[in-house]
Amino acid sequence: MGKLQEFEIALDKNKVVYSPGESISGTVTIKVKQALPCKAIKVNCNGFCGITNKVNDTAWTMEEQYFNSTVSVADKGTLKQGEHTFPFKFLIPASAPTSFEGNYGRIIYRVRAFIDTPRFAKDYNKETAFYLLSPLNLNEVPDIWGTCSSAVTQQFTYMLVKTGTVVLKAQTDMKGYTPGQIIQVTANIHNQSGKSTGNMAASLMQRVTYETKKPTYDMRTIAEVEGGVVKASKEVQWKEQIIVPPLPQSSLAGCELIKIEYYVKVSLKSPDVMLTLPIHIGNVSLDKKLHRSKKAAPPSSAAPEDTPASASASASASASVPDASTSATTPTTTPRTAPKPAPRPAPRPRMSSHSSPSAPPAEYHHGAEGGTPMNDGFPNKRQSQLVSPNAFSYAPGLFFSQNQQHGGPGTAPTGPTFSGSTGAPSPYAPENGSSSAPTPLILPPDYGASSYPQEAPPSYDESCNT
Repeated sequence: MGKLQEFEIALDKNKVVYSPGESISGTVTIKVKQALPCKAIKVNCNGFCGITNKVNDTAWTMEEQYFNSTVSVADKGTLKQGEHTFPFKFLIPASAPTSFEGNYGRIIYRVRAFIDTPRFAKDYNKETAFYLLSPLNLNEVPDIWGTCSSAVTQQFTYMLVKTGTVVLKAQTDMKGYTPGQIIQVTANIHNQSGKSTGNMAASLMQRVTYETKKPTYDMRTIAEVEGGVVKASKEVQWKEQIIVPPLPQSSLAGCELIKIEYYVKVSLKSPDVMLTLPIHIGNVSLDKKLHRSKKAAPPSSAAPEDTPASASASASASASVPDASTSATTPTTTPRTAPKPAPRPAPRPRMSSHSSPSAPPAEYHHGAEGGTPMNDGFPNKRQSQLVSPNAFSYAPGLFFSQNQQHGGPGTAPTGPTFSGSTGAPSPYAPENGSSSAPTPLILPPDYGASSYPQEAPPSYDESCNT
């Protein structure tokens, strides 16, 4: 090396594997046997991806840069005889993808040092590689839980005349694995022909796609296991295991030029029947306990269940809230337990129950509807239970029970009663607010509709004589 006896790059603690977002530090050691003039001493740290169309070629057809940082550790001057040490430190971006080396491309990270010498003198450079690992947590992959299954039906011809059918179904016990775990493969083969099939096989496959102008695909068989044959008109269930060897992870997050996929291929040698089961290879294995805890966790916004009493009270309250403009003058009532229904008076001629919310009709239905007049100081106010509580959005002075039922003749309402002894809810409260006990209401006779008396009453003398 002439004047230069030693030129080395050493990373702190001899560390070679780093994580995104971590800092990388070390020293550059230069030892010269005589004075060496230089323009500058620089240290560079960079990461990039390069892909090509030729196997193991480094003349990249496409490149992708992730970061490129340079620091000057010595300015223009002369390195004296002896050993010199220059420290450096860089920060790795959090978005940098995991290192990868394939047949048609690589993701490379390295630290390089340069000694720029004056004109016509020899320049010196040195580099060392390090590896970046961005762990893939399988628990964070969407739709990762459960098994992976598939099925295929294949028709084929043998002996030039006969036609047969093979039904192949297969599944894996999980959708994600880490190196060292075992893939449980279960296959069902139904041979519906008169000819025995070839051997069964299950393979762990890797497919790497290099996104050049015309994408390049690199297929590799990582591991393969083989089974027996299925005889004519027989159905066989085949179970096998595949151990996952050390492999690059499925996702190279942050890289747009290289895509890695894994799948299990289940096939028959003869006839040509094949299906694939996509899987993920990661660094953090699936935690089934975490999955069960997520499924068992109740919703955070779940409201406590209301008791029947509170639900009934809230329903009555919501049904009896009048408009804000009349809330100051509308009397309120207190729900009480319904007393035993009393006998109803004889039915009267039916009149129309359609009315305006602000002017209840003077005539009303009772009997089948259960309506009862109230002698409580509110003249000409009646209620018909045929009117739904939701019929009007604003009805001053009217209170409807949310639980009232519209029954036929002889059916007693089951909703809460406010006053009276007929079992029908009263829409109006007494003048003094609330009563301590239900008071039976007397229905006044309606002389206009009565058929009695049919003749004049006897005179005083006739009464005395009888």
